[in-house]
Amino acid sequence: MAIINFDYHPQFFTATILQWKPLLKDDSFKDIIIKSLRFLKNENSVSIYAFVIMPNHIHLIWQIQDGYKQSAVQMRFLKYTAQQMKFKLSDAGDERLADFKVTAKDRECQFWERNALSINLWSPEVFMQKLDYIHNNPLQPKWYLAMHPEDYRYSSARYYQTGEDEFELISHYSGD
Repeated sequence: MAIINFDYHPQFFTATILQWKPLLKDDSFKDIIIKSLRFLKNENSVSIYAFVIMPNHIHLIWQIQDGYKQSAVQMRFLKYTAQQMKFKLSDAGDERLADFKVTAKDRECQFWERNALSINLWSPEVFMQKLDYIHNNPLQPKWYLAMHPEDYRYSSARYYQTGEDEFELISHYSGD
């Protein structure tokens, strides 16, 4: 099995909703994340090897592609998803929008905590450890979102178990 090219290192990326609010419990907000990831994949700025969307945070293993800057891709992803979340809450007259109002010079609302975590995965062993962590996250007792990793819809676990990629996002880490 030929593991992915580590010349451009894959990264474990985590972003958390402001104050850990469970905004992503609602599938329509998860779908905003999926739509943005699909756009980035289709424009070839990232390869996505794994993901999970939890009620208040997301984890990804992605690899920024040659010609794109990590900081720019991350900023575009977070900015777009925040805008779409704001529009969705605003259009619905949803009172939760007030939970995300801030008094900042550069924005009136904030949906993501600042300083998302991005860690280079320097070896196949660390890559596999993070892949397992992502896929088992929904099974943790504090979440209990599924009985088995592949049962949780908003995760890449099913892809690695069955080959099914409902969201058309995943590149297999082996390159196959």
